[in-house]
Amino acid sequence: MENMDRQQRGSKPFILQWNLFVLATLALSAQYLTACGVQSIPRALNQVEAAQAEITNQYKRRADLVPNLVNVVKGYASHEQETLTKVTEARAKATSLNVTLEDAESLKRYQQAQGELSQALGRLLAISENYPDLKANQNFKELQVQLEGTENRITVARTRAIDSIRAFNDLITVFPTSLTNSLLFHHKPLPQYGSDLDAKELEKAPDVTF
Repeated sequence: MENMDRQQRGSKPFILQWNLFVLATLALSAQYLTACGVQSIPRALNQVEAAQAEITNQYKRRADLVPNLVNVVKGYASHEQETLTKVTEARAKATSLNVTLEDAESLKRYQQAQGELSQALGRLLAISENYPDLKANQNFKELQVQLEGTENRITVARTRAIDSIRAFNDLITVFPTSLTNSLLFHHKPLPQYGSDLDAKELEKAPDVTF
């Protein structure tokens, strides 16, 4: 009995040391997984996809405002048919395109279409200067406010997307996480918003403040 007690007392320090070793190993493993990119690369890609989804949602929100805006303007400035037609055509083009993050050409076409709609909307809103009754119309004012808010949200969403793409590209191209990407994920750097476009082609938010 005495020998058993001694053995039990002797085993306790060993068990304690083993538990500490296991905990330390788990902590180091978690730290390694984070540092080497096994966790950070998928998380960064999730952030990129979430940022792109937010951009898409805000562009859709803007496109949904266009028909009502065109109808209001048409009621006061029906002879501005060329401007109204260009807005409608630009909206149709912008809503017909989908963006594929891995495809630089897809992203470029998407940006150009959204930029063309921004410019067309800017011209449409500018003509209200020539129509005091249109400027005073309550529906027109409310649509202006909604459009301005949407444009601001688009700008914020684009900034987040640019930041998230940059962070993701850094992870898959900079050692040591680049090694993990080469061995496990095989991701290629994502094209960046605005990186392949001429400055004149970059979309410009219309001036909706009067």
